[in-house]
Amino acid sequence: MSTNRISDTTPGDEIFPQFTGLYALVASEVSGLSDTHLDWSSSTWEWSKWSIKQQVSHMGSFLPGWLLRRWGNQLFPDGLQDLGQLAEYKKSDKGWWLDEERYPNLSDLLQKLQDGLNLAQQILSTETLGSLRTKEEPRPDTPPHWAWFADAHPTGIRWHESIPNFTYISLEATFRHLYFEVITHLYNIQRIKKAQNLHTVVIVPMEGYLALPNWDRSEP
Repeated sequence: MSTNRISDTTPGDEIFPQFTGLYALVASEVSGLSDTHLDWSSSTWEWSKWSIKQQVSHMGSFLPGWLLRRWGNQLFPDGLQDLGQLAEYKKSDKGWWLDEERYPNLSDLLQKLQDGLNLAQQILSTETLGSLRTKEEPRPDTPPHWAWFADAHPTGIRWHESIPNFTYISLEATFRHLYFEVITHLYNIQRIKKAQNLHTVVIVPMEGYLALPNWDRSEP
């Protein structure tokens, strides 16, 4: 996230320029892998329980999940019809990733990741730092681990005064979270590759959730 000479009128895509390069990072890291490499998983480590394909699929799922399902009514009050394929996605019934039958191949998953990132950039292009911080969504279902995640967010998350597990998250914190999630799962992909004696390709920024004290940064 950019912090140089910013004000409430700074465009959203200048606050989060990282979104323009995320697809290339992920696509480069998974390029040329065999189905065996893509489908490999292990119960040895928590981060290896999902395969590389599932990690990519999760990215393609949580971007529209947050921006359309959680924020859709506020960001698109007239409906999603003008978004075209950016609004088209189907979550799996089996886990936190995309539907396996509708998106069976890595190319399908990468396309949905690209769609999700394009959607993020489209929204950011219409926002400013001021609007990103002003817009807020309630989360009465906040998972307990967000008490830890919140340490990575200097702004944008506040807890309800009396109701447990009830938070309010700003649009700024949402985009920060999405960025942190992508690089976290990219880091997982690299560790899964190392566990298969494969070389990694890109440099993952060690920030956000990855930089939290006690985050599992174990290596194979």
